[in-house]
Amino acid sequence: MIVNNGLYPHHVKTGAGAKPPEDGPFIAISLLKFRDLAEYRDDPTSTLTGAEAFARYVDALPDCLNAVGARLVYAGDVAGVDVGEVEELWDMAAVVEYPSFAAAQAILKLPEYQPIIRHRRAGLAGQLTLRVKVRGKRV
Repeated sequence: MIVNNGLYPHHVKTGAGAKPPEDGPFIAISLLKFRDLAEYRDDPTSTLTGAEAFARYVDALPDCLNAVGARLVYAGDVAGVDVGEVEELWDMAAVVEYPSFAAAQAILKLPEYQPIIRHRRAGLAGQLTLRVKVRGKRV
């Protein structure tokens, strides 16, 4: 199996003519890989690690999520792989619950999101995110 980390969702890369995913509540499960050193375009002398830069993003993210009815359910360091095999572990896993695809898109346009996105860009080397439909009763 080939696994390619990315930085941006497929619908962002494919542009305006792309068909949006099926709407409704979903959970985003993200596997994150950090840069050794953060790469800030506006501050090339930064000494932050990628993990430290991304932590700044995560610290400010809940307010943006709340603004669109979403929430950060969990974020933590990846400790290992119990089923399957990968060549290299991701550094962190995060779970975010969204009420809709439209809500996930709306975050990108929030004025308060704009200053924090720089920390995500600086810290992340790659990301793999699964969108999981919420069906029926939660367990």
